[in-house]
Amino acid sequence: MTGTGTGPERSRVEADEVVLDAKGLRALAHPVRVQVVGLLRKYGPSTATRLAERLGVNSGTASYHLRQLGAAGFVEEDTGRGNARERWWRSVHRTTWFSDPDLAEREPEAALAYRQSIAAIYTLRTQQTLNELPAMPRQWRDSFDMSDWALRLTPEETASLQRELTDVIMRYRRDAPEEAADAPEGAARVAVIRYLLPEPDVPAASSEPASGPRTAEGEQTS
Repeated sequence: MTGTGTGPERSRVEADEVVLDAKGLRALAHPVRVQVVGLLRKYGPSTATRLAERLGVNSGTASYHLRQLGAAGFVEEDTGRGNARERWWRSVHRTTWFSDPDLAEREPEAALAYRQSIAAIYTLRTQQTLNELPAMPRQWRDSFDMSDWALRLTPEETASLQRELTDVIMRYRRDAPEEAADAPEGAARVAVIRYLLPEPDVPAASSEPASGPRTAEGEQTS
């Protein structure tokens, strides 16, 4: 995974992962900074000018956010690239985890801003894929999926489901720009975006048969 993860606290942190503390959470509580980190992880090292073009902002804005991310330890200057006039930046980590429930309680505004930024980015990525889907090869169009499942679980069961889903995902090959050349022929980047959305105020179902709209992939929406 090259993006973010939220949920139960991590029992083991890999070398290329970072678990947010209060300083890191506040640094990422801005949608542009979340996008900057995501772009560096997805495409590799870049300059403020190139990032600004992708984000639709001016280079001064991109430079400012890169400096803030650098001060918080999320990005660093790539000294092997560029020159005196052009600074290149790279992501320090591959994955960010926001997994401390106490931190969300202590920093509610920053936690909400961060999560809202993540949700907005996921929505944008989904829309971009939908727009590009008609031009994709048939085999990739056939692998596309958007589904939702309505379950009735306890908090403990929900946490267990999250761990099981993570274990399944982590069995597969992770993506990074520097490792793309070693992937098997035909492999391409696939984004797995996972949501677990508690809805504790939804009443229990009545005895009547469930009926409702369904997605194109056939899963009942709720």
